[in-house]
Amino acid sequence: MDKIRKPKKVFVQGPISPVFVGESVASHQSKTNIGAHAIFLGQIRADQKGDGIVTGIEYSAYEEMAELAFHEIRETAFAKFELTCLHIYHSLGVVPVGEISLFVFVSSPHRRAAFEASEYIVEEIKANVPIFGKELIGNEGFVWKENL
Repeated sequence: MDKIRKPKKVFVQGPISPVFVGESVASHQSKTNIGAHAIFLGQIRADQKGDGIVTGIEYSAYEEMAELAFHEIRETAFAKFELTCLHIYHSLGVVPVGEISLFVFVSSPHRRAAFEASEYIVEEIKANVPIFGKELIGNEGFVWKENL
């Protein structure tokens, strides 16, 4: 019988700190059935947009729908891959250039499952989670971000 997992809180306000990422890894050291971790960190780029440069992204979401989509992605990943742990965190609000807005942390007994699950999860988030990003352009305005 498959384990039924409760939905987890995914959204955090503002950037995801490197300290939080480090503490997340450290908290898994006692789990001795883990042989591999795969970590994906989505960082904000200073892209050229028209006559300006992106200075950050302001994220918003249909939170209830998004949390459900994250839960479905998580459950599917556990069904498809041999995983021990899986954590997803995504920013809401403004995240400046150079800061982290997405943190996917996958743990497995073996590296291949961790790598494959991490890629699967990131692609599913980009395709299926109702999160919207305004790329902030200097002090002038914004453009809606495309999920590439």
